[in-house]
Amino acid sequence: MKKTTWYSKFAKASSRFCGRPIVFALSVATILLWIITGPMFNYSNTWQLVINTATTIITFLMVFLIQSTQNRDTEAIQIKLDELIRATKGAHNALLDIEELEEIHLDAFRAKYEALAELARKNTENGILDTDTPETDD
Repeated sequence: MKKTTWYSKFAKASSRFCGRPIVFALSVATILLWIITGPMFNYSNTWQLVINTATTIITFLMVFLIQSTQNRDTEAIQIKLDELIRATKGAHNALLDIEELEEIHLDAFRAKYEALAELARKNTENGILDTDTPETDD
């Protein structure tokens, strides 16, 4: 169960490393160094090409690393939320893995919960607490 692929390990480690303030500072320093060297290279096409190529490659690779980490984190959060729904008395098990539904079904659930929220706000304005569940199992 604890088995992870080399890519997952690499993506997670890279993402953690690249998110540190020192990496941002190094990136800013690199840009400043590039700007400072502009006059030395007479702002040549090669001088411009170096930074354009480097930033394009880094951006291209970072998109995949970030997406991989984001996908894994989102999946873990969804599983945790599913467990909370499953374990909570009175919760609707129909909401388990709701993220897999089509947009039309998501809209229907959203409308239902928006109506419940509106009712709760009206009840609150009338002095009625909204800390219970709207449905009863009686």
